[in-house]
This record gives sequence, C-alpha cells and structure tokens, in this order.
Amino acid sequence: MVQVAAALIWKDKKFMICQRPAHKSNALLWEFVGGKAEKGEKIEDALIRECREELDVKVKVKDIFYEVDHTYPDITIHLILFNAEIAEGEPKMLEHNDIKWISPEEIEKFNFCAADKDILKKIKEIML
Repeated sequence: MVQVAAALIWKDKKFMICQRPAHKSNALLWEFVGGKAEKGEKIEDALIRECREELDVKVKVKDIFYEVDHTYPDITIHLILFNAEIAEGEPKMLEHNDIKWISPEEIEKFNFCAADKDILKKIKEIML
C-alpha cells in the first residue's frame, strides 16, 4: 500500500482543490494537493515537499483531518489528509492543470478522484 499525503488548505470559507494534469492517471479530475511519500520519508515531510514541488509554497502541517484507504485499478493507497496552511508563497500551477478555491456548497460542481469522495462528504457534514 502506498502512503499518500494531501493538504486541506482553507482561505476564508473556501478550500483549495487542484485539477490533475491531462497526461497523468485520473486525468483532469480534481484532488487535494499532495502526493506519495518516498521510501523512508515521514508523511508530514512528504506533504511539505509535494506542496513545494507542485505549488511553490511552504506549508505548515497541522492535525489529520481524515484518513482513507482506496484501491484504484493500478494502485492501492492510504491517503492521509492533513489540515494545513500556507506559511510562505502564493500557489502557482507547477504541476496541475488548474487551481480553485471552492466552498463546501460547490463540491458537487467538480469531478473528484474516487479516493476523495468520503473526505468531501465529511467536509460537507462539518461545514454545512
């Protein structure tokens, strides 16, 4: 099972979502910023690295918001979504096709990766 770290980053009452690039698996679906932990890498450090590589921002990793296991046709992941905040920088699209800040009410307008479905349900429960 592959360990994946992701960030739930809020700005006012909206949270950040990123659209996957067209050339990768789950092409053009929406997700939370993050990625796979490298061998021997702490999961929090993986999230800090991924945010730097994908958005050119430094994040402060906080507590765990949600954890989920999900099996895609080619990979099984253990996804840990952390509450996080941007400590330095403005998000840039270094990896993703698009970046948006959405409210919980807008979740249904976007097509997300399958592993994020339970997380999005929890966000709606808490925020609505």
